[in-house]
Amino acid sequence: MRYIADLHIHSCFSRATSKASRLPGLAAWAAIKGIQVLGTGDFTHPGWVQHLTQYLVPAEPGFFKLATWNNDEIAAVIPEGLNPDDLPIGDIRFVLSSEISSIYKKDDKVRKIHNILYAPDFETVRRVNRTLAGIGNIESDGRPILGLDARNLLEILLEHGPDGFLVPAHIWTPWFSLFGSKSGFDVLEECFGDLSPEIFALETGLSSDPAMNRCISALDRYTLISNSDCHSPSKLGREANVFTTSFDFPSLQTALRSPVDRQGQQVFSATIEFYPEEGKYHCDGHRKCHACLEPHETIESKGLCPVCGRPVTVGVLHRVMELADRKSPQYPENSPAVHSLIPLPEILSELLGVGPGSKKVMRTYGRLINTFTSEFNLLLNAKLEDISDFGSPFLAEAIRRVRSGNVIRQPGYDGEFGVIRVFAEDELSRLSGQLNLFGETARPPKKKRKAQRVAAVKPRVKKKKLIAQVKKS
Repeated sequence: MRYIADLHIHSCFSRATSKASRLPGLAAWAAIKGIQVLGTGDFTHPGWVQHLTQYLVPAEPGFFKLATWNNDEIAAVIPEGLNPDDLPIGDIRFVLSSEISSIYKKDDKVRKIHNILYAPDFETVRRVNRTLAGIGNIESDGRPILGLDARNLLEILLEHGPDGFLVPAHIWTPWFSLFGSKSGFDVLEECFGDLSPEIFALETGLSSDPAMNRCISALDRYTLISNSDCHSPSKLGREANVFTTSFDFPSLQTALRSPVDRQGQQVFSATIEFYPEEGKYHCDGHRKCHACLEPHETIESKGLCPVCGRPVTVGVLHRVMELADRKSPQYPENSPAVHSLIPLPEILSELLGVGPGSKKVMRTYGRLINTFTSEFNLLLNAKLEDISDFGSPFLAEAIRRVRSGNVIRQPGYDGEFGVIRVFAEDELSRLSGQLNLFGETARPPKKKRKAQRVAAVKPRVKKKKLIAQVKKS
């Protein structure tokens, strides 16, 4: 069976998350996006466990489904024009998952590492939670902060849930990750020690993509997965995974261990990616000063902000280049395909000249879902001529460019999301008044304010040159 899975999300019990991040709302938005399997997130939080046991019942081995839901609750959190009865909510499956923030000292350095735990059943969850509750406070946040060595966290999972597994989360994020520039390690074995062979998959995070990771030969043996890490249901599927295998937890885990089965069939088919420049830690920089730097600029400025002189946050691209031992990516045989996409609301936002969460965008989004059944079906599978006929020629052209990688990239840095655009400003000006999407017309582009940034980013340097520059420094 072919299905899409988003395996890292958060519930309403995590900090800075939407109140709509309850199981019914998450299932409804998964159906809208075209996702069939979701991680539950936050299974260490007692309140969320109570919610999970109230709403979920076993389905296939290790998968769970909603036993009940209220259409009024769902109608309140989905876009205008969509009918809860038309959404395949009962087909959505959940996998028990939780993210742990480990903050501890190792090798005379403070480490801040995030890891995702996956469990096949609630009994495993209860055993793990009892142990973690004796180590720290698991009730204060859906993603608890524990003074627990990441290696020891893995040991606890293996002891209490040998059929579960652990995946290091968003491995390049500067502040909280396995390889992060601020508190991470240079090699995985430094983190997990004797249990390193138990790690078989790594989550790349929004600010990197497989091509960047495949410049590092030490990562060749690991499967690279992508997830949304979303804090609200509408952000599901920013990144996701495509499987073609049996529909159950053991088969999903096996596909992550080996993307190709014994018969030579590709069981981990593809990942769905952000353009990495859109991630909020892709480049180096200092957000307060609006200073966004490429790695070579950071090296030239000796790691200091060109505006205020303080240290910049070294981003994902720079950190990858520091550890890279290849001039270009080399993919292991039978690696999953890669689909780089822009979320549909962002495409509509650009076309209509209003915010991605605006009523105009959401009305149009709902009508497109009614026409094309799901967001991923529209972005990945729909014929361009059908998009042109039933949507708009401009939307069809936008999706053609996204599929081909013909986009305009403004990188994110130091916690500031980047911007990926499909049309140049002069094209948008010409579109104004011509576009009609289900009766919605484009607003004329606003005149941009003069940039307040002091140091403009120079043109991007090819990755081959970047590697040489970073190594030389």
